[in-house]
Amino acid sequence: MIKRWLPLLIIIALLVFAYVAGLHEYLSLSNLIKQREFLSTTVAENLLLALLGYIVLYTVLVAISFPGASLVTMASGLLFGTILGGFVTVIGATLGAVIIFLVARSSFGDFLQTKAGPFMNRMVEGFQKDAFQYLLTIRLTPVFPFWVVNIVPALLNMKLAPYAIATFIGIIPGTFVYASIGTGLDSVFKNVETTQPGCVDTNACEFDLKSLVTPEILYALAGLAIISFLPFIIKKIRALNKAPEGESLSVNEQEKQ
Repeated sequence: MIKRWLPLLIIIALLVFAYVAGLHEYLSLSNLIKQREFLSTTVAENLLLALLGYIVLYTVLVAISFPGASLVTMASGLLFGTILGGFVTVIGATLGAVIIFLVARSSFGDFLQTKAGPFMNRMVEGFQKDAFQYLLTIRLTPVFPFWVVNIVPALLNMKLAPYAIATFIGIIPGTFVYASIGTGLDSVFKNVETTQPGCVDTNACEFDLKSLVTPEILYALAGLAIISFLPFIIKKIRALNKAPEGESLSVNEQEKQ
């Protein structure tokens, strides 16, 4: 009995601790700006430890479905760069998703099913047809809340291995785009500090259009635009894949006649 309820107790304990510790207040853009120099120095001096700590933090945030993951992803780009930051975020997000997936199969699966009911009803057909492809698609085009997509496959008895692989691959585009936004923010801060020394530390910066338009920000915006078109692109690809089947079916029917 204890083993059955232990995952739920740990999740609740971590969630309560996070709120009591004020993590929801700490995870803000303004606070990230204030702590930027300190965090950058810490990362530079202890890169490996910082990367491991970030992975653990992100894993826990995803596992307890704590809000603010997008901001933390941007922070990864700000502190580690787009490539490295995006990579460690994908690892942390996948580990966290796997944890909540396993927990969803334990003692409070029925409770989660009630909470995810409206979303789950819309997903059942897709998972029944091809669970891996469907999960990959909704990971690439995040039309459902991330926490819902983490638990519904478990409630529908999807196997762990394809779930983890589809999650890892599917979150890569969005994760790297948000990490690139964080890298872009760093370039914006550097631009502003060039003309307004020390303003970031005192929150007295004045941002103009010239300081905001940097190559990194433009790349990030282009990435967001591409992701917004992903549902349309995937829909078109599916339509093209189905067309030959329909045409061959028509030919076979004509031959029979």
